[in-house]
Amino acid sequence: QVGHEPLPPTVGRNVLGRKVLYLPGFFTYARHIVEVDGKRGLFRGLTPRLISSTLSTITRGSVKKAFPLEDMEHVSNKDDVKTSLRKVVQETSHEMMMQCVSRVVSHPLHVISMRCMVQFVGREVKYSGVFSSIGRIFKEEGILGFFVGLVPHILGDIIFLWCCNLLAHFINTYAVDDNFSQASVIRSYTKFVMGIAVSMLTYPFLLVGDLMAVNNCGLRAGLPPYAPAFTSWIHCWRYLSAQGQLFRGSSLLFRRAPMPAACFPID
Repeated sequence: QVGHEPLPPTVGRNVLGRKVLYLPGFFTYARHIVEVDGKRGLFRGLTPRLISSTLSTITRGSVKKAFPLEDMEHVSNKDDVKTSLRKVVQETSHEMMMQCVSRVVSHPLHVISMRCMVQFVGREVKYSGVFSSIGRIFKEEGILGFFVGLVPHILGDIIFLWCCNLLAHFINTYAVDDNFSQASVIRSYTKFVMGIAVSMLTYPFLLVGDLMAVNNCGLRAGLPPYAPAFTSWIHCWRYLSAQGQLFRGSSLLFRRAPMPAACFPID
């Protein structure tokens, strides 16, 4: 995501047989990290990430208890309320509220986790323990330092929830025929499939949020040549868009290098 490529790309061929450059994938870089830092290097930032996930889960549960869905506006009486657009809107609104609150609560630990991981780039040790990292961020950036990159993450979450739930609803309601014997099975997987598709479209929000979490924080990964000092997440988005890098890091295995095939000699 931060654009650090310590290993050179390799020449390969795409499905059309044309020569292309492929960047190293997940397993190649995992071996590289082990060679440099040992197996422990694969778990940089794990502790704050686990705490972040735990806080997120606890917060969602607390919000769900405090604002149960049953206490919301009554759903209109229809033969099949599961496919009712009104019910979908209510459920999505409730889920969005839980997700936004949990994101705000857990985001400071996500920032620390990201900074711990990207220290691999410059071989820094600025962020080590959770409590020392909290103290350092508060001292250098104030309370707002814990929430850098929060806005694009929340926007991505909101867009993901609404697109995924509404698309699944309309497909289940209008595209899946009740007379089809496997209709119920198809409907049970629709939301899952839509989640995968929509997550690909909302990935740029995740990328921008993560880059803002490490940008200009004193670590090499957040400074040129990897990125300029962004003034806002919109500035970061525009920069990545101009570079054609809004989906940088989205693939784990088959990673195309941003170079035209015409650069390769013809056999």
